[in-house]
Amino acid sequence: MRLNFFVNGEPVSLDTDPQRRLLDILREDLGLTGTKEGCSEGECGACTVLMDGEAVHSCLTLAAQLNGRHVETIEGLEKSGELDILQRAFVEEIAVQCGFCTPGMIMSAKALLLKNPNPTPEEIRTALSGNICRCSGYVQIVNAVSRAAREMGGEA
Repeated sequence: MRLNFFVNGEPVSLDTDPQRRLLDILREDLGLTGTKEGCSEGECGACTVLMDGEAVHSCLTLAAQLNGRHVETIEGLEKSGELDILQRAFVEEIAVQCGFCTPGMIMSAKALLLKNPNPTPEEIRTALSGNICRCSGYVQIVNAVSRAAREMGGEA
């Protein structure tokens, strides 16, 4: 199957099996290894990316779903050597421990802030409920998302 879609704003065209996972296309074909494979069942959130602005599990998204879509990965947040506000907030709030879950957490938080620039702590926890972190108690993660929202002009 010939796919034409966008990743981090760049056009991508490739021939692949329609049953291949987006996760494998990102990591193996495009070399974007920031997206992690955790459970392979859509339960842990480590593979979360944005597709047309919505958080999706790339381990459950098939190639056949990609034509014409816009995918954003953790690598797409950094611009001209500058970290995105969310990435910077995660570092500054010490919300990064082992780092394995961090890309998925940040992408889920990005999807939330695109829809709701002023989330409450409870809305942040709900938005991140599909992302598992085995290292922290989530306090720093919620603080990081709240900080990013404030810096982006929201009030969280």
